[in-house]
Amino acid sequence: MDPLAAPHPGRPQHVRSFHPRRSRITAASADAIERLWPVWGVDLDGTPYDLVAAFRGRPVVLEIGSGMGEAAAQMAAAQPDMGVLAVDVHTPGLGALLRAVEEAGLDNVRVGRGDAVELLRDMLQPACLAGARVFFPDPWPKARHHKRRLIQPEFALLLGSRIAPGGFVHLATDWGPYADQMRTVLDACELFEAAKPVDVPLLGVRPETRFERAGRAKGHPVTDLVYRRP
Repeated sequence: MDPLAAPHPGRPQHVRSFHPRRSRITAASADAIERLWPVWGVDLDGTPYDLVAAFRGRPVVLEIGSGMGEAAAQMAAAQPDMGVLAVDVHTPGLGALLRAVEEAGLDNVRVGRGDAVELLRDMLQPACLAGARVFFPDPWPKARHHKRRLIQPEFALLLGSRIAPGGFVHLATDWGPYADQMRTVLDACELFEAAKPVDVPLLGVRPETRFERAGRAKGHPVTDLVYRRP
């Protein structure tokens, strides 16, 4: 039984930050996970996580759905004074990110495996994050699947509660209807207000990834949305 699929007693079901899928892992990624997980890995098992100790007092940005880790590694290298907690469930991507962290000699990245909702709800204290990034989450384009989308009102409130005043959330998608939903949800959330990137000093520059280039090649315009916690 998948422990991440079982709700806590007395708690309602929630939208998960991922949906499991089978995937193959290369020998290099498997080796990286075996060697480096004890150093930089975090199992999202509900145990409270001390960001101050893990990142030595750095402000921390949570990246939900880090994919193959391209953006997380590049942004961490560009902002060495910022901690990055990159979370995903895709094992090959976690291995690739660990390899990139090792090759670049980064000490400001931690890699989480599991449900980001559980991390936010059970493992992190209120107002502990400097910001959050959700780049290209699954758009679930079919109407009957829209309830599976991560960016929902309940999630926005949970995420906002873990971001400190003055912090930010940066969203990106190449699916127009999902961009509209994201904007509607964040505009209605009492914990966020729309912001311009220039007003968010810790935002950083989002690099273009292979996934984004593939979307643009299909004619999908990319929308970036930035909100801050007042």
